[in-house]
Amino acid sequence: MVKESGTDSHTTILAEVADYYSGKLAEHGETPQGVDWNGEAGQVLRFEQLSKVVASGPAFSVNDLGAGYGALFSYLDTRYADVSYFGYDVSESMVMAARRQFGHARNATFSVSSTPQTSADYGMASGIFNVRLGRADAEWRSYIEQTLDQLHRTSRLGFSFNCLTSYSDKDKMRPHLYYADPCELFDICKKKYSRQVALLHDYGLYEFTILVRKL
Repeated sequence: MVKESGTDSHTTILAEVADYYSGKLAEHGETPQGVDWNGEAGQVLRFEQLSKVVASGPAFSVNDLGAGYGALFSYLDTRYADVSYFGYDVSESMVMAARRQFGHARNATFSVSSTPQTSADYGMASGIFNVRLGRADAEWRSYIEQTLDQLHRTSRLGFSFNCLTSYSDKDKMRPHLYYADPCELFDICKKKYSRQVALLHDYGLYEFTILVRKL
């Protein structure tokens, strides 16, 4: 058996992720379940945590990595007066769904891509590190770190992301999901990206959010 290189492994993972979420969308439609969340209340709560990285100001731009059908854009657009949004997803069907819903919006674009094509003030990633699809811990951890590097390179003021937590109740953990150690990822962000890092683990879900501020 030929072992995949880091680059090949990353590409294969992205293809598997695209297939997985395209299937979820086909099954559940443009709903939280269509991007593998339990419901709307939890989805909004996650968006509240991610958006805490945004400093007060009149206008800002966001790269949304793993944009799905555009739910984060809808959340931001109704709460901020002037946001420029760029959504990226590896699933073509997800991007098509987002364009159907929000193609009329002047302040939003959606692209099929695993990497932001331009820098923005902030980068956000919700739920993209949860479904490991049979990958080993070390391989999935490497995928997460590569993706965080991308968020860092393409975010001027900061970025935020969430993960399922390794502090989850053992009887509720599922083998196809990845439960990250929040302390390890906090340490990585603190050492590699910024001195201004916040770990949010107090909002009632089996997950955590990390905010990386560069100012």
